Amino acid sequence: MKKQKMVLFTQVSMLFLLLLGFSACKEGDVEKKVKEVLEKHPEYVIDVLEKNPEKVLNALQKTIEQQREQGAKKQQEDQEKAVDQMIEKPLVPKIAADEVIRGTKGAPIVLVGYSDFECPYCTRGFAVVTSLLNKPEYKGKIQFIYKHLPLNFHPNARPAARYYEAIKDQSHELAIKFHDAVFEQQGKLKNGEKFLQEVAKKINVNMKKLEESLKNSKIDSKIDEDMKEAEQFSIEGTPGFILNGVAIRGAYPEEYFIEIIKKLQAAKKLSL
Repeated sequence: MKKQKMVLFTQVSMLFLLLLGFSACKEGDVEKKVKEVLEKHPEYVIDVLEKNPEKVLNALQKTIEQQREQGAKKQQEDQEKAVDQMIEKPLVPKIAADEVIRGTKGAPIVLVGYSDFECPYCTRGFAVVTSLLNKPEYKGKIQFIYKHLPLNFHPNARPAARYYEAIKDQSHELAIKFHDAVFEQQGKLKNGEKFLQEVAKKINVNMKKLEESLKNSKIDSKIDEDMKEAEQFSIEGTPGFILNGVAIRGAYPEEYFIEIIKKLQAAKKLSL
């Protein structure tokens, strides 16, 4: 009887998992086992739940933890496989001749970022990029290109992107200063146009030229091109990066970027 109840504990846990939207095996297998319990031993299920709620909950918690571990392991394996595939068949972002480049133009490490000025995770991404650019081992060996992916639920992201592109018409250095100032004061971006103008004035942008540039349709075309390219690479959220052809989707720590660089070197796809 004790062994039978232990089996039921497992089956009851599976029932709870089904109700909670989890499944440790194929959906059809779970449904089959749950149906079997309900049809053949309904009184045992009720008895187990009433007399041993703590044991059932413990079993449920343990199963969920195991599932999460298995899911995380599979996700990591899938991610590593995807990275290997991109190393062999790299993604190729377009880098225009007038693109703003931070670091060293023509450097072997090419990092392209797709970002949203209003996204809090993008401030983390920018911090990682800054750290990589300043690492002694990568001095003179890395170039970073900033691209736009303003998300619909960030109302001030696209206006900020438009200002960046308009300021770029005057000077790449001013565009970089604008980029950094906005991220450093991201909380003030909620003030919209007023804040953007304040930043532009503070970094000595020619406001009359800026006003004219903002009317140019090429600005919106550039932003749309960046967004389309991000979609092409399955980068749907921000930040997203392409590191020598390998997509990094999310605000990953610096160590992950370094790991990709080392993999590229091991595969003889990058020479530093």
